[in-house]
Amino acid sequence: MPHKFEPTKEIIIHSIKSFQHFLRNGLSLKNCTLQHIDFSKIDITWQNLKIKNTAFLGCQLKIEQEIYLRRQGATIINAPTNLPYQPFRSQLYDWKELMKGYSVEKDESTDYKIYRHFSKQKYTPSINEALWQRIHDHAMDDALRVLLKFDENGMTNKKCVGVMGGHSTRRDDPFYVKSALTAKLLTENDYLIASGGGPGIMEATNLGAYFAGKSEATLLNAIKTLQKAPHYADKKFHQQAFKVLDKYPAGAKSLAIPTWFYGHEPSNLFASHIAKYFSNSIREDTLLAVSLYGIICAPGSAGTVQEIFMDATQNHYGTFNYISPMVFLGKEHYSVKTMIYPLLRQLAWGKKYYDLLHITDEPTEVLSFLQNHPPFKTQKN
Repeated sequence: MPHKFEPTKEIIIHSIKSFQHFLRNGLSLKNCTLQHIDFSKIDITWQNLKIKNTAFLGCQLKIEQEIYLRRQGATIINAPTNLPYQPFRSQLYDWKELMKGYSVEKDESTDYKIYRHFSKQKYTPSINEALWQRIHDHAMDDALRVLLKFDENGMTNKKCVGVMGGHSTRRDDPFYVKSALTAKLLTENDYLIASGGGPGIMEATNLGAYFAGKSEATLLNAIKTLQKAPHYADKKFHQQAFKVLDKYPAGAKSLAIPTWFYGHEPSNLFASHIAKYFSNSIREDTLLAVSLYGIICAPGSAGTVQEIFMDATQNHYGTFNYISPMVFLGKEHYSVKTMIYPLLRQLAWGKKYYDLLHITDEPTEVLSFLQNHPPFKTQKN
């Protein structure tokens, strides 16, 4: 059975540049979806293009263009102008877009405006609001497909590895440092690191990836700067991150997949690509689904435990066509304090993913295990 990240034959046009390619080559717009494109400032002879089963989603059109296209049977859908987010967006976020309008005195960031809008009807959204949110989250799915480049079997072109762990882990916690060093090492070895996009271990993950190619001492110095506001509830939490970004303005790429569902968790500022979702359940499933080259589990609480067993379930049943390694960073936490690792070993006994389980305290061992245990395809009919 195909899953949501397998390639689709549907043609989606996200930009004027792609649309102009169609114009130059006289291609048909039959069965095409055009998304979030401003056509209002260019002249187009629509009569030269075949319009059939064509959809315009979140596109700006002159009134005469819209009238003609509707008469040809095109589907045209636009979101209300009072939404603080664009449901039909064609790309992922970055931290600068989300943090636009932020100040220490008053948070008027785009990120917080969206959260305030969402929180007013978080549990009982109207049918229209629920639809716009789902369309937005599908746009995130689509943008991830473009970024990660899935093949016909559902494997990504980029070697994506996800890192899980506690959102409340302080910046001065030893496992914050270990997680950052691990992410740095993996990024330097051609893995694309993904996190849940929030604070704690998630921030450490994107921070470590950001400093790939720089010295370990440079990363540790940046962590010292962050430790002046060690917890995400500290007033200067973002200010210390801005200081690091100002001092080191160019960093390596990584992915963050956060959610507005947890409004108390500020998005971290060190990921280059941010797929932010309204639905937390879709967000969690997505993070695991795209991390086909492995999951690293640093110490965490209930949310991390849930994600561990979600990933184990995906491996147990080969949900996404591949079985992937699971590495636990924290021997005492996972073997003694929680007993999760021995429990998971028992659950996996006799299954193919048994050999893809590993536990360690060392970032270099994480890298070695992942390099020697790549994902393998399930034998599905």
